[in-house]
Amino acid sequence: MKPTQTNTPEELPTSMDSSLSPPIPTAGDILQLLIRTTHRLHTQFEEHLAMLGIPAYLTGPRVRVLIAIEEEGRIRMSDLATKLGIKARTVTQFVDALEQEALIHRTTDPDDRRATFLQLTDEAPPMIANARAAMSQASDQVLQSLSAEGRSQLQSLLFSL
Repeated sequence: MKPTQTNTPEELPTSMDSSLSPPIPTAGDILQLLIRTTHRLHTQFEEHLAMLGIPAYLTGPRVRVLIAIEEEGRIRMSDLATKLGIKARTVTQFVDALEQEALIHRTTDPDDRRATFLQLTDEAPPMIANARAAMSQASDQVLQSLSAEGRSQLQSLLFSL
């Protein structure tokens, strides 16, 4: 006996018989579709950013890091990890890359030599502004097939998870 497989709408059998309804997707089917779709959207988003002149090293997650630092003015690395909901070692990887591109710099906390503060360099704010504009435009391009109502419905569904 063949395992049940969920088809895409294009692959579903067509028939005048209304008793043929598409199979109900399993939770696994939906999760796999969400993962594949997220990967595809991320790839398209990064491609659009590149077409809009954003350097490849300035990925969406790295821009999030820069924006979080910009919002605080100066922030401890541990507080940045908490704010972004990511692990400290991930913050370190982002910080290393952004520091190498001269967009941020580290300073030692004078009250706690074990802690490190992050601040933007003078080169960062114009890059952040350009990246924000490009990200907005890329987002519109990637999701152009969704109507305003569709976007609202998708947002509601995602928030319900």
